[in-house]
This record gives sequence, structure tokens and C-alpha cells, in this order.
Amino acid sequence: MYAKSLLFTTALLPAVAMAGHAEEGWPEPVKEYYTGQVLFDRLELTRTDEEENVAVWDMMAWYGGDYHRFVFKSEGENIQDDGEPTDLERAELLYGYLMSPFWSFQAGVGTRGSLSSNASMENYAVVSFMGLAPYWFEMDNSLMVNEEGDVQFVSETEYEWQLTQTSYLQPRIEFTANLTDSDKYERQSGLSNLRVGLRYRHEISREFAPYIGVYWNGALGNTADEMKRMGEDTTETGVVLGARVWF
Repeated sequence: MYAKSLLFTTALLPAVAMAGHAEEGWPEPVKEYYTGQVLFDRLELTRTDEEENVAVWDMMAWYGGDYHRFVFKSEGENIQDDGEPTDLERAELLYGYLMSPFWSFQAGVGTRGSLSSNASMENYAVVSFMGLAPYWFEMDNSLMVNEEGDVQFVSETEYEWQLTQTSYLQPRIEFTANLTDSDKYERQSGLSNLRVGLRYRHEISREFAPYIGVYWNGALGNTADEMKRMGEDTTETGVVLGARVWF
């Protein structure tokens, strides 16, 4: 998620800084213009403790001006050589509005599910608050409500610890809470999942930065109880190798 929140702030800061010195009748110091970017924050191959190889992507694209933007987010994974289709964790089309120099509000629609011809996709509405918390913690908080009225909250937090001019250590934490039960999608209410990771990234260029890392993923609460009842593992660890790419 590195630089996701900055995408909504850097273009505005010069205009904010200069607007306070403008007098009535003066020309605009910065003309409004539209631009965009595509960012793959995670494009990686994971090796789990179950000896599975998993291809993972996490990306965001946007286009617009300082205050108003169209945003597309997508995240998913594919377990290699298991014969199963790709799991689309989310694909969202959003309208984004810059509420302050460091926080944006987003709202739109999304879908998720298995990418197979006979799969039943889960469609939902989503609102998000994305930005920089005090001490430069980058956050992306989303509340989703699907067609069945099921409510889920997902929070992602990252921090950039700059080691040198081109290398970073990035802790990352993500948790999911189901605010309602969902029989159709087999989700139990309460805190359901926690994922903690650590990545070391080195920039070959600003647009291309390979990284290595580790993670731990665990089920919580009622979700963990149900997985134990079904004889499934409730925790997973792994190593990742990937790259952060933007253009």
C-alpha cells in the first residue's frame, strides 16, 4: 500500500500552500489538470509452510484531479498447480474525494469470488477512508455491504522505515472483522482474520522495486473455531518474493 495515500495528497499540497497568498483577481497559481497512475503495491510469489506456491497481486489505478478521482482496486491470488481457479479477493470501482491534505473518502461498488464460469460472485457496496495517520502510518479502511445485507470491515496498515535512500523495511498488518454472520458465504461474525508481514524493498528505480519478506496469517474467533471443527489449519506462515511496480 506504499504511496497509495500519497497519491491523493502530493498533487494538492503546492496548491494549498500557495492559495493562502492569493488575492482576489489574481490568476490561479496552479491550473487544474488531470492525471493518473497504476500501482502494483504487491506483485509476488509466496511459498507457504504447506509447500504451496501462490501468485498474489494487489493493485490500484486512479485518474482525476486534485480533489475528485476515479479509482480502481483489485486484489487476489492463485495457488499454482492445484487445478483450482483464481480467487479474486476484490475488484472495486470507486469515486474518490480528497477530504483533507492527508485523507480521502472513497465510495463505490465491488465484486469478489472464484474466477470460474460457474462461480457465483459476491457483489457489494463499499466505502473507504484512505490516508496517512499520525506518525506516517498508511491506512486503508473499508466497510462493505453485500446484496444479502452482510457487513464486513477490512483494515490495512503499513509503515515505511527508510533504511537508505533506496531501501525500506515495511511492516504490514491487515485484519478482517465480520459484523454479521453469512450462511451463504460461510462467514462467522466477529474478528475473523489477522495477517502480519514484513518486507525489505530495494528500489532499482522509483518505478521498480523488488522485495523479499515473510508473513503470518491466522484465523480468529468464531472463524477459527469453525475451521478447527472442519479439521482445517487456522494459521499459515510463508516467505514472499516480489516487486512493487508503478507507471
